[in-house]
Order: sequence, then structure tokens, then C-alpha cells
Amino acid sequence: MSIRNNEDRLGTKKTSSDPPPIPLIEDQKVESMEDSPPLSLSFSTPTEIVDLPSKGLFYPPDHPLHQQETVEIRFMTAKDEDILTSKSLLKKGVAIDRFLQNIILDKKIKVEELLTGDKNALIVAARITGYGSEYKTKLACPTCGEHVEHSFDLDDTQHIECEIPEEVDRTSRGTFIAVTPRSKVQVELQLLKGGDEKKLAKMVAMKKKRNLPESTLSDQLRLAIASVNGAAETNVINLFIGSLAASEARYLRGVYAKLMPNIDMKQDFLCHFCGYEQEIEVPFTSDFFWPK
Repeated sequence: MSIRNNEDRLGTKKTSSDPPPIPLIEDQKVESMEDSPPLSLSFSTPTEIVDLPSKGLFYPPDHPLHQQETVEIRFMTAKDEDILTSKSLLKKGVAIDRFLQNIILDKKIKVEELLTGDKNALIVAARITGYGSEYKTKLACPTCGEHVEHSFDLDDTQHIECEIPEEVDRTSRGTFIAVTPRSKVQVELQLLKGGDEKKLAKMVAMKKKRNLPESTLSDQLRLAIASVNGAAETNVINLFIGSLAASEARYLRGVYAKLMPNIDMKQDFLCHFCGYEQEIEVPFTSDFFWPK
């Protein structure tokens, strides 16, 4: 058996018509990608220092915000938008809390432990970093019912500092003792935190699901009361609220409103249809974190 020459079989046998090979130029060098210096892909996200309405005065000594007047957050990113638009997180009602936890630089700070007013300040500041201070949304006019597109300026917000009435005493635990005007019951009030808001939202959702009448004001007061005449048991607090006169409930809510450091979200509203004008609270509609 004969074996054919590889040059004949592969058709690579040189002929006299083949062009001469191109000589290599020794000085010519071709740089590969491996020879190139690595590209720097390190990008930094800007941060913002947010003033806290509480100035850190109402957190216990072991809390990371004790005596701290500010919190540093980073600007909103595309990843944060993914959190805010996550259907599963929105359905669970935790999208905004998850988003806030993500942008707070000090991870020892937990959103559920933030005072409500401080959390509100962070929400507004975070919205400004992501979409700017102009907040456009549609509102139903209280007078004519027409839906009016209105623009709010989120930079135009002021802090509301804690105001302790003369008849109210502050305890070493950071709570407050108020005495009801008529029944003379000593009621210990505590400032609500982010975790309390979740509890309140669950109460509202549960009652709605069971077709029960809403009692948001009573439920909010129930969470704000730490004890009644020194008794902190839930059944005692529930019994007290159930028998509380409307005037005294209004008194306690008024005291609490003065105690809670917050941000003033009231701005002027004008209806272009009927001319109705009033100062209203800036609403947290779907346009706040999901502008069109």
C-alpha cells in the first residue's frame, strides 16, 4: 500500500507560481489586548448628608443614631429603581423600606428602628437624589372634584422640632407622661418607629380583608401608648382605649403630634377649575417614587 505525499493530498505543494513569503520586520510589534494596561472600572456614587428632625435626641444610648443629627445616604441608582419596581416587594409592601435600607451607608441603622419623622426626611431626600425636587402628581379638588395636575417643590420642606407641653413629663426611657384632662389617667406615650408603621399597615389590611370598620386613629394611638397608670399589658391598653372619651383621645393625639419631630409637608394648592385654594399635605401618591 502506497502512502500519498501530504503536500499532494492536501494541495499544499509549492509551485513556481506561488508568491514569495512576506518577510517579517523584526522592529514591528503588534500589541495584544493582554499587553494593554487594564481599564479602571471603578465608579463612585455621590452621597448626601440628611439632617434628622429628631437630631438624635430620642434614641436610646445603644442606638447608632443616639445624639446623631445627620445620616449619610447615597444617591439613587438604577439598581435601586429595580427594588422600587419589584412586583413581589411592592405586593409585600416592603419596597420603600428595602430601598431605604439599601442607600443608608451605616448598616447598623435599621429602617424599622427609625423614628417616623426621621424616616420621612430620608424618603424625601432620597426622592430628590433620584428624580429631583419637582414632584408632579394629580389631585382631586376637595371642592369641585376635578383632577388637577399640581407641582410640589420637595426642597420647600421645614423640620418640625419636638415640642414638649408644660404638663407633659419626659422619662429617662425617652417616653412621655401625659395626664388625661377629665379622667386623670397617666398615659405613657412613645414615639412611633418604622416597625410600628408596618404593624399599623397590617392592621388596616387585615380589617379591610375581613370587611371590618376602619379604626386607624385608635390603632395609631394604641401603638403610641406604652403604658396606662404604669400598666404596660396589651389588654389594659386596649381596655383603656375602648373606654376613652373622644375629647381625651383628641387631646392625646394633639400631644403626640407636638412630641413627634417630623418634616412639614404642607404646601399651597390651587385648583385651576374652581379657584379653590388651600394649604395641603404633600401626598405620597404612586408618582412620588414612580414618576411618569
